[in-house]
Amino acid sequence: METGSPGGAETTGTEAAWIGLPPGLLRMRRLLLVVWLGPAAVGLGVLLGLLAGPAWSAFALLPLAGAVWGWVMLGRNWRSWRYAERADDLLISRGVLWREETVVPYGRMQLVEVTSGPVERHFGLASVQLHTAAAATDATIPGLDPAEAERLRDRLTELGEARSAGL
Repeated sequence: METGSPGGAETTGTEAAWIGLPPGLLRMRRLLLVVWLGPAAVGLGVLLGLLAGPAWSAFALLPLAGAVWGWVMLGRNWRSWRYAERADDLLISRGVLWREETVVPYGRMQLVEVTSGPVERHFGLASVQLHTAAAATDATIPGLDPAEAERLRDRLTELGEARSAGL
């Protein structure tokens, strides 16, 4: 299976299985893009048409071009997010141009939160946020199914307690 495929996993030898984010996150982000840029394009077109003339209303195509570009970029960004649970740490990988891979050792975790704002709840999504002693190593996994987010929180908390007790 393709690396970082949405909802899929890949294993190579002793490597951990990578898990992609569910498609609900992509749907939510794309809907928000259309909700914000669609009315902006219509408003700009009407405003320019009334104030500067019909020819100037063509500049309303700029937000629409931004929406098309954003649609593609959101898909690429969504496909780049993935995470893997290993024996001693959690890996989080993301980014298209600048790849970023975060390794969070279970023994360093101090707090694991599951959050879900109103828009996320509407789409049936939740985020897992990991807090460590160093603020620079805090990590987030967005757009998970709430049941998976709770399972991950419980597992990470259990592993974190076991690893920190051994320190």
